[in-house]
Amino acid sequence: QVQPVESGGGSVQSGGSLRLSCALSGSAYSQYCMGWFRQAPGKEREWVASVDSEGTTTYAEAVKGRFTISQENAKNTLFLQMNSLKPEDTAVYYCAAGRPHPSYACGDPAYKFWGQGTQVTVSS
Repeated sequence: QVQPVESGGGSVQSGGSLRLSCALSGSAYSQYCMGWFRQAPGKEREWVASVDSEGTTTYAEAVKGRFTISQENAKNTLFLQMNSLKPEDTAVYYCAAGRPHPSYACGDPAYKFWGQGTQVTVSS
């Protein structure tokens, strides 16, 4: 069973930075999609960023230019560097992994394994 485990959340002021980490137990997931999602209070979960098996990264418009997704060489750890944080970035952030979907590649349906989430709070 794949189990992502997030860490690195916390509280920062607007304009600050945080780095989230996601450890994946077991073998390297070289063929997996890996991504970050978030859910703010009272809102639906939304996709933030993802990286595919070739290392191609994609970002939601709301975080483009501020957040960077990366992974270590062995692909057992996923990171999300968050800079220039805004109050609207406040949410529980989730790490997710899964094999590419036949129709949606690394879109939302690909993600089958989810972490427990880590809270990020940005104050104005």
